[in-house]
Amino acid sequence: MAFIDTILGKKKEEAETEILPVFPQDIYQSGLLNLKDIIAPTAFEINTNYIQIGEKYARTIFIFAYPRYLATNWFSSVINLDKIFDISMFFHPVDTGLILRKLRKKVAEVQSQISTREEKGLVRDPMLDTAYKDLENLRDKLSQAQEKLFQFGIYITIYTDAIEDLNREEAELKSLLEARLVYTRPALFQQKEGITSVFPFALDELKVHSFFNSSPASSAFPFVSFDLTSNKGVLFGINRHNNSLVLFDRFGLENYNSIMFAKSGSGKSYTMKLEILRSLMFDVDVIVIDPEREYEYLAESVGGRYFSVSLTSKHHINPFDVPVPREDESPSDVLRSHTIGLVGLFRLMLGGLTPEEDSVLDRAITETYASKDITPEADFSRITPPTLSDLALVLANMEGGEQLAMRIKKYTEGTWSGFINQPSNVNINVRLAVFSIRDMEEELRPIAMYLIINYIWAAIRRTLRKRILVVDEAWIMMKSPDSASFLFGIAKRARKYYLGLATITQDVADFMTSPYGKPIVTNSSIQVLLKQSPASINAVQEVFNLTDEEKFLLLESDVGEGIFFAGLKHIAIKIQASYTEHQIITSDPAELLAVQKAKEEFARGENA
Repeated sequence: MAFIDTILGKKKEEAETEILPVFPQDIYQSGLLNLKDIIAPTAFEINTNYIQIGEKYARTIFIFAYPRYLATNWFSSVINLDKIFDISMFFHPVDTGLILRKLRKKVAEVQSQISTREEKGLVRDPMLDTAYKDLENLRDKLSQAQEKLFQFGIYITIYTDAIEDLNREEAELKSLLEARLVYTRPALFQQKEGITSVFPFALDELKVHSFFNSSPASSAFPFVSFDLTSNKGVLFGINRHNNSLVLFDRFGLENYNSIMFAKSGSGKSYTMKLEILRSLMFDVDVIVIDPEREYEYLAESVGGRYFSVSLTSKHHINPFDVPVPREDESPSDVLRSHTIGLVGLFRLMLGGLTPEEDSVLDRAITETYASKDITPEADFSRITPPTLSDLALVLANMEGGEQLAMRIKKYTEGTWSGFINQPSNVNINVRLAVFSIRDMEEELRPIAMYLIINYIWAAIRRTLRKRILVVDEAWIMMKSPDSASFLFGIAKRARKYYLGLATITQDVADFMTSPYGKPIVTNSSIQVLLKQSPASINAVQEVFNLTDEEKFLLLESDVGEGIFFAGLKHIAIKIQASYTEHQIITSDPAELLAVQKAKEEFARGENA
């Protein structure tokens, strides 16, 4: 307590009596935090033309000059920039009576200058004439209450991690605005006032204004963003930025393919089913590869066909069915292409082939077709295709084909024979056809998907119609190079046959590690990203060049929310279905269980 005696010059007893009751309370109060302490940066340094806020640098600029005419949404190019910045707009209403008196004086001055020039015989000044017309026009509108006048100011604060970036981004923003004859300056020696004006305090301390009447002021309306609303197409959802409708026609782009990435339970199948339901109204045929039996009720509701493909299924697909060539196709090219596809299928079925086995199998397929009089000269519309048993017989009698015949035997005899060694008995000549592989054994799923898509591809090539082929859980096909290559081949060639390939997957890592993953993405004009998992978001960000803000948007999105890419535009989207559509396409187990219970109760009531 000696410092108390020394500083205060009082006796020890007096100091203890007067100070001690207060001193502990001061210590307690000094240790308390308030909201300002929590949100305040670690450091705040104000310089001539920038402010350092912690580790960030900020610079406030203002707009000081505008052209005579401003187009609607002229400011949207700035708002949609992929940069970090804050924008503040101030509209200070001006008293109409006061401004009309000033305008009357100004009109008199301009008219006087025009008259003086005329008396002196000088050439007409276009600037004076234009000013006179503008002033009179403004006076008329203000007098008739068609317009109001404002003192209008726009301030922009740019944030970067380095001074160099600050200068570069300011130059980029400046050039973007100057292209529209809008000019800016940094708030020199007024950075504190500038950043205070931009912060959400509603304080205009910079006070750099221009007089704007209502029409040009409204052209800077800040809530503008890219939209994908067109005159025709399918309603995909709602733009989360401005609540506009996302109407788009996939058949109006350079190709008709789409790809969708989302974690399980994020609404990817729901989104696809909604597009299918709405596309059917526009005379589009749809074919679906359904791994989890999610599209069955949809097919029943619209009068489509549902095929369950399994080892014990009554539906069969013969891989040897040959597509019927179109008028612009050569039969020999069609047969050769189909043979190559068959070799890829057998690579998948047999777990790989050596170069020698590949050659033997290619020759055996050709001989198998020849045994049924199927050659390039044959009429493919009247042939009877061979089956797998016919190929096994040819291989068994061919030099070097004995081992292949033995390996194929498990598909021609026993349990697996019913799956692939049968003539085709499915007909997809309907508006919606769904192939389910849910009941197929796990190891046969890639084979089943390849077989079905190959059959569909052959059928699509027969007649030219507007179609969508949906491949759900496409990562199953990406596991094998042959099936991935086949899917990529369809993505490249689909446009020729008026087909849009819709690829859906939840396993981004498996999809993108395939050498065909990124090419399939780049060959898709429409790309949809719904809610992502933290484990896969970095891969998604790299592939789609997402900003950090878009990355966090995908992590924090709700079910049915994400980012919709179409051509050069992308927007934040929310998938929205009507009540009736929702009842048809929902796959929520809780809702499905409630419907099932309601049906059972209704049935019990009918029986009673």
